[in-house]
Amino acid sequence: MSTGDGHRMELNGAAASAGDLRHLVQTNYGHFSAMRVENGGVRGLDLHLQRIEAATFELFGAAIARDRVRECLRHAIAGSAEPLSLRLNVFARALNRERMTEAVEPDILVTVAAATRTEAAPLRVKSFVFTRTLAHVKHAGTFPLFHYRRLAQQAGCDDAVFVDGAGRIEEGSVWNVGFLDGDAIVWPDAPHLTGVSMRLLQAGLQRHGVPSTMQSVPLAIMGRFRSAFFTNSSMAVRMVSRIDDVSFDVDPALEARLRAYHDSNPLQIV
Repeated sequence: MSTGDGHRMELNGAAASAGDLRHLVQTNYGHFSAMRVENGGVRGLDLHLQRIEAATFELFGAAIARDRVRECLRHAIAGSAEPLSLRLNVFARALNRERMTEAVEPDILVTVAAATRTEAAPLRVKSFVFTRTLAHVKHAGTFPLFHYRRLAQQAGCDDAVFVDGAGRIEEGSVWNVGFLDGDAIVWPDAPHLTGVSMRLLQAGLQRHGVPSTMQSVPLAIMGRFRSAFFTNSSMAVRMVSRIDDVSFDVDPALEARLRAYHDSNPLQIV
């Protein structure tokens, strides 16, 4: 199925029809993973597969074979030489909403488009008290994420960052956030999705001998950090210039180093 805007959609390795997507739209129960494909490979492919496997079992109580997932990915990108943006949704057309514990066969929907560069200007961020349901799962319940982004933009900012009831930073709307504390990188220790890009960056930091720790990060101590940045699948590193009324140093050299640490992870062929 081609959507007319450069996107292609395949369900279980074959062209998807509008009818195939009805259940996904009506029920909106499932999970996904997003990745960038270059030269037929993905950085952190093994991490994406781990995520897909664990989330499928948690949401559906069913196993999903990694070979099946990879075959769907390979079929969707076959013949494409340019960099691609790829999203893999797992849902179940056989799901009975009245009997959620019944065993079902998961469906795999792959959406492919040409990769594009996201705006790289530093983000101005506004905090909101909010914790995602099943924060450790990259699930399909994205409504509040974009609603809070909308509220942040109405307040003159670019995006939202979430904090818990005690004012401790958790994660951004669709990204993880990190901070520079001296020569070390600090990641918030609070409910969040441990993103693949975050894990790749952590691996690169370790490989290059840069300290990286998980700590409680209350809003009240923001002033102690020199710089802040975000990471997600669409952009490995993007600087954050402000959270609420606290400004951070936007350091292009730091941004370049962090991006290099991320990119030091090899592409894994799909």
